[in-house]
Amino acid sequence: MTAARRATPADAVVITETIALAFATDPAWGPALALASGDTAHVIPFWRHFVDGALRFDLSTIIDGPEGEAAAVALWIAPGEAEMSDDAVASLEALVRSALDPAGLAPMLELWDRFDNNHPTDPPHAYLNLLATHPAHRGRGIAQQMLAENLALFDAQGIPTYLESTNPANDHRYLRAGYERIGEFTTPQTGSPVALMWRDAR
Repeated sequence: MTAARRATPADAVVITETIALAFATDPAWGPALALASGDTAHVIPFWRHFVDGALRFDLSTIIDGPEGEAAAVALWIAPGEAEMSDDAVASLEALVRSALDPAGLAPMLELWDRFDNNHPTDPPHAYLNLLATHPAHRGRGIAQQMLAENLALFDAQGIPTYLESTNPANDHRYLRAGYERIGEFTTPQTGSPVALMWRDAR
């Protein structure tokens, strides 16, 4: 397995594929994106918006897998910046409105609001938008090792970081990395908890 490197727009396709696979069974995003028909054609375009948004900044990292896949990826948003441009937000909302079942649309929009309304604004911080491991590479701790390397760089610059943990099974990993739980909200689809986590620079 290669070491982590900076991700670039050229990596967007493989990064998106890994995120889609990693979050397919996520307690928050799995139900939010599920269709009664079982169709998943909308999932890759959905996640691609987040990938492109993060790759505007030279902060995200990737570990290359042996078959050309993204073995693990960390997508970061720069301090004081939005997740994506206004045009991208409009495009994503149009995608969701056209793709989701009527019963799933309102909960998805409410889920977005809960993320936005609970996101701290001060002090400025780097936002770990998504951290994902390809299913073929789970259980090796590679994403956590990459996260530790990312945090060391932010520490050196005095930059605090923030994330939302959408899977309670991962909360202890973030606590071990030095994060503190500062709040929580639940998803409108299933009531699954989403932990809000903050880490001061060290």
